Amino acid sequence: MATSPVKDFLVTYVMPEKCYERIFVSFYINVPCLKFVMNRAVGLWILLDTFLAQLLQLLKILWRRSADGLSLTSVLLQLYVFSCPVVYAIANNFPLFAWGERLFALAQTAAIVFLILHYRGETLKGMLFLLAYGCLMFLLGSYAAAAAVSVMQTSSLAALIASKVLQAGTNYCNGHTGQLSTLSVLLSWAASLGVIFVSLQETGSSFATLSHTVSACLSGVLLAQVLCYRSNTATSRKKNE
Repeated sequence: MATSPVKDFLVTYVMPEKCYERIFVSFYINVPCLKFVMNRAVGLWILLDTFLAQLLQLLKILWRRSADGLSLTSVLLQLYVFSCPVVYAIANNFPLFAWGERLFALAQTAAIVFLILHYRGETLKGMLFLLAYGCLMFLLGSYAAAAAVSVMQTSSLAALIASKVLQAGTNYCNGHTGQLSTLSVLLSWAASLGVIFVSLQETGSSFATLSHTVSACLSGVLLAQVLCYRSNTATSRKKNE
């Protein structure tokens, strides 16, 4: 008997077949199945954020041919955040499929740094930065001490929080959000909520969960700024054109 395409999709990507039978055949929702589905959905959303958030920001900069309103220091901190798990994975010889999405996000963020410098008229500085950064990543992945790699990994969350604080501060001072991508901010905010959900299940109430909560709140602030400053951002764009 042919199976439904909907069932094939759900069983393949969302839930095991026994959960499908319980929910859609027996119309019985139990806690383990519900938790499994929520974990899978959160995991897919976090992965989507990793692949698309920086790409959407990069594409908006290229489309507008401007990086107005983006904090260079904030983006550099984001680059550090994506660099930490990559260095950790290389240093520990993890297979590429285990951290490839982080490498993808790292490359996009490095490109954003270059474009910020390029549109500020500092193209040569941007090229030199990419060269120096590539060499530094190679050295860290190949020769960094285990303690240094561990410190980098531990400090990445603090760097992420600082990055959001700096961008929010830049938005407030400018009175607009410039070329900050609304979809990118929305993806990051939703993913940060998912990270809180995962953290609560893995560690319960902890300092890490509190840090993730702070990060999610700051993502919410950035999203609110994008929405509230929409008219100001449009006015600023027209002036620049």
